[in-house]
Amino acid sequence: MPRAVIVGGTGQIGLATARRLVGEAWDVTIVSRRATTLPDGCHHVEVDARDVDRLRAVVGSDTDVLLSCVAFDATDAECLAEAGKSAGRIVAISSASVYRDHEGRTLDEAADCGFPVFAGRLTEESPTVAPGPETYSTRKAAMEQTLLGFAGCPVTILRPCAIHGPESRHAREWWFVKRLLDGRTAIPLAYGGRSQFQTTSATAIANAVFQAADGQLPPIANVSDADSPTVAEIGHAIMNILGRRAELIGLPEAPVYPPVLGATPWSIPSPMVVAGTAGPTATYEQSVVPAIRWLTEHVRSDNWQQRLPQLAAYPNQHFDYERDDRALQLPEATPIAS
Repeated sequence: MPRAVIVGGTGQIGLATARRLVGEAWDVTIVSRRATTLPDGCHHVEVDARDVDRLRAVVGSDTDVLLSCVAFDATDAECLAEAGKSAGRIVAISSASVYRDHEGRTLDEAADCGFPVFAGRLTEESPTVAPGPETYSTRKAAMEQTLLGFAGCPVTILRPCAIHGPESRHAREWWFVKRLLDGRTAIPLAYGGRSQFQTTSATAIANAVFQAADGQLPPIANVSDADSPTVAEIGHAIMNILGRRAELIGLPEAPVYPPVLGATPWSIPSPMVVAGTAGPTATYEQSVVPAIRWLTEHVRSDNWQQRLPQLAAYPNQHFDYERDDRALQLPEATPIAS
């Protein structure tokens, strides 16, 4: 029976991957700093990801895949490489945020320097930020460089984009779900609802880990859904799943980024579309169903900030309905066809 160790495996990516591997008759051990409810068939060990000696003992000499969902910088990569010397393969979750445009603009500094303008679909050969300690993206780039350079076994780096799935602490879909549950009949969308911020399901990432374990992926692989929906298409998909309707209203182009009115978690002024090497098979609407069901079962208006802390940390107020109403009164506001 093949064996996997998943470090930081209690979030949406780790849990989705654990379920996928258990379903393929793998022995799965989830490593985290605290115990939690796990999928059936999984083992759990409480170990910090930077405790190299204890993590090495968990990995042992019989681990086929060591997956880290919590490798964020060069130090994390060094610890992972050292603990995983005897593993068959190390897989680490990075981010498509490492890509930059030809003027050097990145997602991290978009509010200050302007949103990057990418020349078409992003591939693994697209330019990336320089590794360093400055931002989330430069730290991820440093993690990639360090792991690829120091690991004593094969390595696969996965670069997803806007991730969605059950158990997410950053469930962007709540932006639409809450409005629909609250009975909003019209929803304003910045940039006319045309923004494309590439989506990636946790299931697609789990499938990519399985492909990597079988040696089917290159050392660096983008992971995406089979399509790249616009914000309006995301809204319509969520309405279809919930069986609730609202009119989506496109707003005129915003003079600044991020926009003040109709700003969703996917609202960007120019497309960020990723070409997924990992062979995506499901569209956003097909793959987002479990996330929507999880939100309706576990998240409410009185607990969403606790259940979704990363979404709550955005600098803007997500559910200012008075501001929505003002946006709907703009003369240039235009209904978006479904």
